[in-house]
Amino acid sequence: MIYEDGKKNIKIVADSIEIGKNVHLGNNISVALKGKFSVGDFSYLGNDIHIRGNNVAIGKHLFHSSGLRIGGGGRQHPNANITIGDRCTIHNNFINVCEPVILGDDVGLSPETSFLTHGYWMSVLDGFPAMFSGIKIGNGVIIGYRSLIMMGVSIADYSVIGAQSVVTKTISQKGVYAGSPAKFIKEIIPLTPDQKALKLQQIIDSYLPIARYHDIVPKIIIEYPFVQMNDFKFNAETFEYWGDESIETDDLRDYIRKWGIRIYTERPFVSKFSF
Repeated sequence: MIYEDGKKNIKIVADSIEIGKNVHLGNNISVALKGKFSVGDFSYLGNDIHIRGNNVAIGKHLFHSSGLRIGGGGRQHPNANITIGDRCTIHNNFINVCEPVILGDDVGLSPETSFLTHGYWMSVLDGFPAMFSGIKIGNGVIIGYRSLIMMGVSIADYSVIGAQSVVTKTISQKGVYAGSPAKFIKEIIPLTPDQKALKLQQIIDSYLPIARYHDIVPKIIIEYPFVQMNDFKFNAETFEYWGDESIETDDLRDYIRKWGIRIYTERPFVSKFSF
């Protein structure tokens, strides 16, 4: 199958193509796969994307800024597959898919993060190393700016990888890791119910001057874990939501997602002050 848009310089070639509803495709997108290419509903793919391999499956609510390369050495192999879960954020990353790469739900790849699934050079018959192995990133993982994830690595759910880290071994316990090679730094300790309520109030308080700057006079009611703005209400723990949305509630959602409270709806995260 072939999907083309000459005005935007988009060409997608794959055995099958599935693009969900309300998907944004930017400019200069080149995809050539032997297998299937799929993108879930409400995903946003920015400009300058180059993808090669076998199968590519992207979940719902992906956000990609610009400049993505998936493929590299070994991309012509049957294992050259990548799966990206729901609600992930990626940027100008390089992801080598000589072997399978799996990203869970709610994963963030900071700019210039790279994945390698193979490494070799001189002959193994002369004792030199070679390794070919996939990568698995758990749910809720954030990988910091300019980090490198090496072949064979798995990273436990809800882990934090610091900027410019090199992850060479599997991380099996949730925590904060950083360095080259990446080492355990500290645990991630949940807040108490009282601490959660106080933190949410502080976040909403910090939003109010932003709202005024955006010419919004919000009426916000907090009854932890619930937050209501106008006719829109959400649960800050489960991320469930109800009611009528507007550009003003979009603005609030856009702000609180910077604190990891990401309320995904059928509307994008857009600041009212966006140009």
